[in-house]
Amino acid sequence: MSTTTASPRPAPHGRRRPGRRAALLTALALAASGLAGPVGATTAAAAPAQAAPATYLQADAATPASAHPDRAGRNPLRSAGCGTDPGQAPGSSVLRTLTSDGRERTVQLHLPDGYRSDRAWPVVLVFHGRGNTGAGTEAFSGLDALPAIVAYGNGVVGTGDGDRQAWEGAPYAAPGVDDVAYTNDLLDTLEQDLCVDPRRVYATGKSNGAGFTGILACELSDRIAAIAPVAAAFYGTGHPDCDPARPVPVIDFHGTDDVTIPYAGDPDRGLPAIEDWVGGWVARNGCAAGPDVEETAFDVTTTRWTGCDRGAEVTHVAVLGGGHTWPGEDSYSGGGYATHSIEAHEVLWEFLGDERLPARFLTGHGARGTAGAAA
Repeated sequence: MSTTTASPRPAPHGRRRPGRRAALLTALALAASGLAGPVGATTAAAAPAQAAPATYLQADAATPASAHPDRAGRNPLRSAGCGTDPGQAPGSSVLRTLTSDGRERTVQLHLPDGYRSDRAWPVVLVFHGRGNTGAGTEAFSGLDALPAIVAYGNGVVGTGDGDRQAWEGAPYAAPGVDDVAYTNDLLDTLEQDLCVDPRRVYATGKSNGAGFTGILACELSDRIAAIAPVAAAFYGTGHPDCDPARPVPVIDFHGTDDVTIPYAGDPDRGLPAIEDWVGGWVARNGCAAGPDVEETAFDVTTTRWTGCDRGAEVTHVAVLGGGHTWPGEDSYSGGGYATHSIEAHEVLWEFLGDERLPARFLTGHGARGTAGAAA
C-alpha cells in the first residue's frame, strides 16, 4: 500500500454522544494487488502486485479475550498481515493506492486509536455517494470513532454531468469498471498488510455507495459479514438478481422525505421503494418474527425482523422527515433534514459489531487460504 505525500491526519473529534443500545426503525408492514505506500511514492515494481495466499490463524489462546477488539469474547482469526508494520500511525488516516483490474485505485485508510499489529481488528468498508470521496465521507460520518480499521474507498469518475466518482450498479457508473473486483482486491491487500479478522468485515456507505453495499451483500456474502446502507440508491444496474451464498444481516437507514432517493421509490429511474428493498431481505433471510416497531426518538422509528435463518436479522431505521443525509452528521452530508437524535455510526456498530462470517467461508477459497478455527 502506498501512502500520500501529505501528512496523515488524525481522526476528527466532533460531537460524540454516549453509545447506547439504540433501538432501530419505520412502522413498515413489509412483505416478508498490493496496497502501496503514500500516493506518489516510488514503488519497487511497476507490475501490479499480487496478494500472496492468506493463511488465517486463530488468536493466541494465552491472550485474554479482553485484550482483543472482539467484544463478544470470541478469539478472532488473524490474517497474514499480523505482526507487520502498517506503514502509518494509529489514529491516522492516509490515502493509499492499490492496483485492481489493471487500474490504479485509491482508498482513504484509517487505523483506529490503539491499533497494534498483534491483534486482529474488524474492518469497515465505506463507499461514498456519487461525486463525493472517501475523505469527504470520513469527514461527516463519525466512522473513525469505531474500534475498527475503516477503509473509505474511492470510486471511478462515471458518466453524466461533471467529473463525479461513482460505484458499479448505478446507470451513471463508469463503463467497464469492476468495483466488486476492487472490493475483493482491497480486502486481499488489507489482510496482507494489516492485522485483520477476516470474519469481521462489514460494509456501509451513502447514496450510490450505499446502493453498492447491497450488491456486495448479494455477490460477496462469502466475505462481507453484514451491511449498513444509509440513504441508499438501490439501482442494481447490471445486477438484476440477488442470490447470496448465505443469509446476510442488514441494517438500513433512510429519510422519509429524501427527495434525491425517494423513500417511496422512483420507477422511472429504476429505484425500488425502500420498504420493498428491505422486505426483499426479510424474505431472503427467512425472518419468521416481526415487524417489531419502536419509536426510538421523536423523529426516528426502528423496525426489526428476527427469527431469521442463521440469526441474520434485518433492521430498518426510518428518519421521519429526514432528507438525503447521514444521521448524526458531523458536517454537511446532503440536502434536507438530518437528525441528531441518533448517531448512525453508533447505531450501525451496535448492529454490525457482533456479526461474524461463518468460518466455513474461509476455506476452499484458493488465494484466501484456510481458516484456523472451526467455529
